[in-house]
Amino acid sequence: MRTMAFTFRCTLAALMACSNGAQQPSVKEDPLDKQPSHISYNVHVTFLDSANRKAVLQSAVARVWDEKQETTMGDTVIVDFYSQTSQQRLARLTSDSALIDDRTKNMTAIGHVYVWSDSSRTSLTTTRLNWDNQRAKLYSTEYVKIVSPKETIEGQGFESDQYLTNYRIFRVRGVHR
Repeated sequence: MRTMAFTFRCTLAALMACSNGAQQPSVKEDPLDKQPSHISYNVHVTFLDSANRKAVLQSAVARVWDEKQETTMGDTVIVDFYSQTSQQRLARLTSDSALIDDRTKNMTAIGHVYVWSDSSRTSLTTTRLNWDNQRAKLYSTEYVKIVSPKETIEGQGFESDQYLTNYRIFRVRGVHR
């Protein structure tokens, strides 16, 4: 019985303290501050250079963050790279998600990243891959595995052209023939 009376008095005292007009200063966060400016579904974007198709990007969802000047994509991202002359697909990149810097158009593919080169029949797997738009280069500082008709190479970090025809692997861990 004493415990109940003590609990009741403490609860009553706490309620009275809250209702006596003394309010704690509160910081109101606008829920819209943490929301993207735009959301699009079933995104399909074609990148052109002088009317020639350079790449086609597809994603289930894209979120544009105007203040951060970035776009996030998720639920599988696919980028097809095309030849400038023949307009044939030369390589395909797939990942779980991606982050695009809207200022530079550089992209970071995240998750199960897989690149397949149609032209060299070479594949790359990693967990994080960067695309440098200005240099048209793929690079990573993460563990990578490249499998070509000639060899299988594993290492920490790499750099390549977008078609996986000319690549360098840093800190090579293993080469298999």
